[in-house]
Amino acid sequence: MKYVVVVDGQTIEVEVDGDRVTVAGRAGTATLSAIPGTPLRQLLFDGRPTVLSVESLGAGRWALAPDGERWEVEVLDERTRHIRSLTSSGDRQRAAPVLKAPMPGLVLRVQVAPGQRVLAGAGLVVLEAMKMENELKATAPAIVKTVRVQPGSAVEKGQVLLEFEGLPGS
Repeated sequence: MKYVVVVDGQTIEVEVDGDRVTVAGRAGTATLSAIPGTPLRQLLFDGRPTVLSVESLGAGRWALAPDGERWEVEVLDERTRHIRSLTSSGDRQRAAPVLKAPMPGLVLRVQVAPGQRVLAGAGLVVLEAMKMENELKATAPAIVKTVRVQPGSAVEKGQVLLEFEGLPGS
């Protein structure tokens, strides 16, 4: 079965045939099993284990939390993807209503202002976390409604940094 997984606005093709899995062209063997008595799962890919939390968000959306990070992903099978493409809601990303800090850190730069139109992939905020600069980017076209942080602000994981409104006609 073929799937498309959307992570951070990037599309990754995944094919599953029993325990044989191909992820973005890289083939291997994979199993996912529950860890009894916990909400955790163990993913074994080519013999390398990863422990992660898996939470269903409904409608093919999932929250995955490996190594303390949280990723929201959308998984579409071939049929669903095809139906979406026919109804024009297809692969076009919609802007999330807010940008949240993916990790605790320090705001180094805010690269947008209220009322500014941004395109998918545009840099929005630069956070410093664990001595590394992390540029947070727009996942879809939108208009910046509110900027809730400024350079020098310390932020917590999940804190709202920006609010968006959709572009007319989107």
